[in-house]
Amino acid sequence: MNIPAQLRYTSSHEWLRRESDGTITVGITDHAQGALGDLVFVELPAVGRKLAAGEACAVVESVKAASDVYAPIAGEVVAANGAVSSAPEIVNQDAYSAWLFRIKPSDPAAMDSLLDARGYQAVIGD
Repeated sequence: MNIPAQLRYTSSHEWLRRESDGTITVGITDHAQGALGDLVFVELPAVGRKLAAGEACAVVESVKAASDVYAPIAGEVVAANGAVSSAPEIVNQDAYSAWLFRIKPSDPAAMDSLLDARGYQAVIGD
């Protein structure tokens, strides 16, 4: 299982990466895309949308199921990756490069309280 050490994770299978401009990039984990199977549809949050931590803000749908994606921290959506809406299968190919959205966090330190790679590995039991 691919769980990059430099990222943070949620127990609901989102990954986060801090960018040099202070924004946070969010996607779903390799474990999540594997459990869902072949993705056929991705709905992303609108740029400018303000999110509360834990709020359902996106949807990923596969041939097997649809699943909500949750905002891992509070903030404002500053970018959405239209490439994954056009070609959802790129998430299956590389879940950690096929990000879903970027958020400007209300509290940048909130990311530090999320799971590290070892903690996420314990959650998924791998």
